[in-house]
Amino acid sequence: KTTTAGKLAKRLKDEQNARPLMIAADVYRPAAVDQLKTIGRELDVPVFELGTDVDPVQIVKQGMELAKEKKNDYVIIDTAGRLQIDERLMDELVNIKELAQPNEILLTVDAMTGQNAVEVAQGFNDQLDVTGVVLTKLDGDTRGGAALSIRAVTGKPIKFIGQGEKMTALDVFYPDRMASRILGMGDMLTLIEKAQKDFDEKKAEELADKMRENSFDFNDFLDQLEQVQNMGPIEDIMKMIPGMANNPALKNIKVDPKDMEHTKAIVYSMTPQEREDPDLLNPSRRRRIAAGSGRPIQEVNRMIKQFKQMRDMMQKMSKGNFSGMEGLLGDGISGKLAKMSMNRMVRKNKKRKLQRLRKRRK
Repeated sequence: KTTTAGKLAKRLKDEQNARPLMIAADVYRPAAVDQLKTIGRELDVPVFELGTDVDPVQIVKQGMELAKEKKNDYVIIDTAGRLQIDERLMDELVNIKELAQPNEILLTVDAMTGQNAVEVAQGFNDQLDVTGVVLTKLDGDTRGGAALSIRAVTGKPIKFIGQGEKMTALDVFYPDRMASRILGMGDMLTLIEKAQKDFDEKKAEELADKMRENSFDFNDFLDQLEQVQNMGPIEDIMKMIPGMANNPALKNIKVDPKDMEHTKAIVYSMTPQEREDPDLLNPSRRRRIAAGSGRPIQEVNRMIKQFKQMRDMMQKMSKGNFSGMEGLLGDGISGKLAKMSMNRMVRKNKKRKLQRLRKRRK
């Protein structure tokens, strides 16, 4: 709930260039106020708080006055939550509602609580007449039932879904996309939106140029790895691709986040010259890198081999030669990154050819 308040503030700030104020009115859960303050510092969003010994209604009253004085665009009030319906809490929330007159009352529900989440949603809606629901910890394959139940019981829309602890892990809820994911049909629209949001277009153009010139190095590899990490777990991304979710070979694929960190540790153990020129990596240098990164020499050799395969494949793709690509794709991190880049490179190559053709005609 508190994390979701921060995610909403970030979304408003990034998409509307807004100046939100968050009010810390959860005085019951240990460290809730401190958590919101920490989130506020991370996002550079102001947080109004009076500690945990003040009546939450009074906190909200003073916070609203401050927002009016500072001319904040939005006020996000983090009120107390419960896993069971509590009469005292409900009275408090009703009083806050009367005081603040909010445009939105969003109920944050943990999807992992199952049927209990539906009962809590019904209870809060009966007392407060919520305007929408935020469903957190939502797995598109196994948690779709909770979304359907809450919608059926409350009659209120699910407005957002949270799928991680990062401040960017808050998505608008689209029923048709969720249905497609539950049925294993993928969710290309969400995948495209994630790519547009998390990939730097300028960097992508520079990367394409480097691939054509065969100057793609480990520094570029690190950049691409970090951009893919920002999109979320690779297995979740792959589920959005039509056909992937029901593919028996990929059904239970799991990419341990530690594997990516191990890969980054290997690259960080290289010298600047080695990162820029991977051909320098002879056996003695590889042994030094293995010792520096704390990884087995076999893992270092495998990662470097996969990197070179990825580089060769991408150079061929940038020149429009796509034959024999399957044999170059590895199963490690480099191979997965290469597979995810393929369609993007194909589209860029077609666009470039079309532009050259138009120039010739002119």
